[in-house]
Amino acid sequence: MILDIVQYGHPVLRERCKPVEKIDDELNKLVADMLETMYDAEGVGLAAPQVGVALRLAVVDVSHDPECISFLKVNGEKAELSSIMPLVFINPELDLGAEREKDTEGCLSIRDVRADVNRPISLKASLPQIDGSTLEIETDGLLARAIQHETDHLNGVLFVDRVSPATKLSLKRKLRRLAAEG
Repeated sequence: MILDIVQYGHPVLRERCKPVEKIDDELNKLVADMLETMYDAEGVGLAAPQVGVALRLAVVDVSHDPECISFLKVNGEKAELSSIMPLVFINPELDLGAEREKDTEGCLSIRDVRADVNRPISLKASLPQIDGSTLEIETDGLLARAIQHETDHLNGVLFVDRVSPATKLSLKRKLRRLAAEG
């Protein structure tokens, strides 16, 4: 089922989400619905608060562009991107690399806004799965950026919070309008 994606100004987007503690049929249905919603909206990631649920759960799929990363290790072994897509994770823990890079981001919850965001290029992530296992992922590129972006959502942080002061100023009027439209 395609879910409604909440938009900028909705209070759930600013909440620090609760950890997922119970994996049941309801959570599995939410995951399936989030994946369907993300694909329908042509996104590469979606976090539970974006569909109005304040849980530490997100989905990512960057398989449309297998060249979007230069490396991927899963549980210490070199892996193919397709082996982990779509990526569904709960209660993530990230260890971010030091080197940073600017790239353009958008968000399904902030329609028609795109801006450059300076983020770490690479990361190591501990990503618990809904089957009880944990993926230890090391990667870079769009996958690293998408994991960071979705994890930010779980902490009540939006990509527009991470843009330069000049960009924030240029987006101020548009964001105020979006919040009013809510």
